[in-house]
Amino acid sequence: MTNDPVAFTFFNEIGIINQLVSTLFDKVLPADMTRAQFTVLNHFVRLNIAERSPAQLASAFQLTRPTMTSTLARMERHGLIKMGPDPADGRGKLVSLTDKGRTTRDACVAAMLPLAPLLNDVVDEAKLHAMLPDLVNLRMLLDTLRP
Repeated sequence: MTNDPVAFTFFNEIGIINQLVSTLFDKVLPADMTRAQFTVLNHFVRLNIAERSPAQLASAFQLTRPTMTSTLARMERHGLIKMGPDPADGRGKLVSLTDKGRTTRDACVAAMLPLAPLLNDVVDEAKLHAMLPDLVNLRMLLDTLRP
């Protein structure tokens, strides 16, 4: 064990866990679904939002607009999202989730469920529930610090 500060060690562990879980998740996603596309679908469902502009989505994911635009174009071609005009901005667009997008997101989450027993072998469900408020608060704090 190193003498690194505890905050560094904490975030380092989260980073390693994220990498490992992301790799496992990539393996269970449908062949035509990328993690980037899933995160957009999940964003709409998690926040229960109807519409977002591509710029708002790029900001939320800390991506460039061209990167987000490319992801959204692929998603629209697959019928996962719908892009329409922004009535408040004649040049702008608004993105909304389609029924197929919601169903696909739910199928992706269901595909991850077989991995849950691995987690339960290390941390029981009651402990997971107890940890969630701290993780949510940490995420919310970090979200306020982003550029």
